[in-house]
Order: sequence, then structure tokens, then C-alpha cells
Amino acid sequence: MKKCRVIANYAVGFNNIDINYAKSKKIIVTNTPDVLTDSTADLAIALVLACARRIPESEKFVRDKKFVGWKPKLLLGVELRNKYFGILGAGRIGTEIAKRAHSFGCRILYYSNNKNEYLEKQLAAKKLSLNQILKKSDIISLHLPLNAGTKNLLDKEKLKLLKSSAILINTARGEVLDETYLIKMLKRKEIFAAGFDVYQNEPKLNLELFKLTNVVLLPHIGSATNDARNKMSLLAARNISAVLSGKSPLTPV
Repeated sequence: MKKCRVIANYAVGFNNIDINYAKSKKIIVTNTPDVLTDSTADLAIALVLACARRIPESEKFVRDKKFVGWKPKLLLGVELRNKYFGILGAGRIGTEIAKRAHSFGCRILYYSNNKNEYLEKQLAAKKLSLNQILKKSDIISLHLPLNAGTKNLLDKEKLKLLKSSAILINTARGEVLDETYLIKMLKRKEIFAAGFDVYQNEPKLNLELFKLTNVVLLPHIGSATNDARNKMSLLAARNISAVLSGKSPLTPV
């Protein structure tokens, strides 16, 4: 690493890099914000819908040849209109999630260190404390960066505040919540469902997740679109080129 001048992270999150060590060695670290915002927001909404309407269960039901006709109470799900949609982390992605959820008729709540003027003025969103959002929300979507302040933020006691009808979506980082306790809650039907794109010890998944029917499990594909990945590649390359040319990086961490 003696000749290393720049680390261009091919992602927006940078918890995989020792920032303090890089700084001590005067290594510039960059990431790829903005260009993957829409793809990640789209995926989070896809998880919400998949959980709310029990899409994986329903698809398996058909593939297993169990479908014999329409029934009044077959695989009943949840409508989104008028539901309280809690967003933890109202940055770029959180804001785009709010816009999409609002289009479904959801009432937006958000938890953030900073006030989000756009959400409040354009979407009538309300900034609440973490506990208030966990207690009130019907759907909760996590968009927090992983750092010392957010690691295990949703611990056992916080998770206990969730409604029994709640849907929890995590496209942030697995370590922001107590995954083991959340699995226990899902087993006991203490919340309606959960959608995962990230995991506490990925790529190793807790095997108990595979036994649950009220979860949707994805392989960390939040930014996995051709558009987003191409833009991420170009931005990472441009950051490298800028630094090696003696210029300022485009998106420094």
C-alpha cells in the first residue's frame, strides 16, 4: 500500500474501508453517490410490495400446483394507501423512497439528523423521533449508513416497539439491526413481514431465515441495474483519473 494514492469504492457505502487508516496514509477514498439512488429506491419499493402482497408465497403456491381457484381469504395481504411509511435515514435514497411511497398514498414519517425541507413541504412528511416512528409506522424502510452511531440501532428493545402488523425493509446494512431478534419476532408473527437485501454476516445468512414464509430474501442487489452499475463504474474510474492527474476527486468520502 506504499504507492496507493486512491481507493475508489464501487458503492455508496464505505464501511468496508478503514477510513481513518486511509487518512493517516493520505490515501483519498471516494464512493459513488447519486448514480445508484433510483435503482436502490426502486428495489426497496419492490420489497415493500412483495412483502405486503405476499408475492413470493403466492408464486410458490402456484408453482407447487396448489392453486385450484379463487378463494375469499387466499393469501390476504396489505394495502399501502393511508399507511404510515417510516423512513430511517432521509438522505438521497430515503427521499426517493418517500416520493415513491407517497405516490401509493402513504403518509410519510422520517427519522434523520437533519430536517428534510423537501419531504416536509412537498410530501407533508413529519420528522419524528426513532421511538415514535417505530411505534406508529405500518411500513419501515432503513436507509442509514453503517457507522458507530447506527450499528445495532434497532436493537431488541427498539424492535419490540414495532406494530404486529408492521413490514420492515432493510436495503441499508445488515448490522444496523439485531437480525437474530428480528428473526424471532418473524417466527412468532410479531410483525407481518420483512424484506432483506442486506444481512448481518453476509454472504453467510442465518439459516433460520430460510424457514420463514413471511420474509423476502434478496442477494444485495439494490444497485443491480445496467444503468446504475455502468454509471458507478464510470464515476469510480473518473475519481481515479482525477486523483492520479493531481486534480480533486469528484465524490470524495
